[in-house]
Amino acid sequence: MIDGVEWRIESEPVDYEVAATAMAARAAAIAEGSAPELVWLLEHPPVYTAGTSANPAELIDPRFPVHATGRGGRYTYHGPGQRIGYVMLDLGKRGRDVRCFVHAMEQWVVAALAHLDVAAFTAPGRVGIWTMDHGAEAKIGAIGVRVKRWVTLHGFAVNMHPELGHFEGIIPCGLPDFAVTSAKKLGKTVDFSALDAALALEFAHFVQRLSLQSQNEA
Repeated sequence: MIDGVEWRIESEPVDYEVAATAMAARAAAIAEGSAPELVWLLEHPPVYTAGTSANPAELIDPRFPVHATGRGGRYTYHGPGQRIGYVMLDLGKRGRDVRCFVHAMEQWVVAALAHLDVAAFTAPGRVGIWTMDHGAEAKIGAIGVRVKRWVTLHGFAVNMHPELGHFEGIIPCGLPDFAVTSAKKLGKTVDFSALDAALALEFAHFVQRLSLQSQNEA
């Protein structure tokens, strides 16, 4: 537990549908007050997921299973070498501000990546985590959330060492003008345990930032 929130880290990839079902059940239990909040860190076998704004024209080559999901955003890829963070927090006691939550999550991941010597940043008008790759902006992390009964579902995906060619089956997040990159491509550490530790270290700041932003934007 960190700041009263349970942390769970999987050692083996988890099937997407299995994870989605478990996440929904846990979020419902959190809303009912029968389970603690949860940060769940895992990987998936190769899969494409479609957010609520997904455009079918952006699914170029469905070489992997495609799953519709209730999160925001468009198409993205999940697969081995990518750290997925499913974040189930009760916004009912954290300000009830979804935009604030997304911004705070972006800043949390940016801060964690700094511990891995990855200079990441956010970009106005583009949800996600960005960095410079050979002089050009490239996406190293995606954000997609859903809120049900004021409990958050889904979360973030950080590219540590996935097969970047697998993103070619879609237009990632509907942004054809921006490449996707990874910590490996940037020559940085690809150790999941290092990222997990950095996320844990920065988690208290994330929760504080969430509270402060909610107060400032009220």
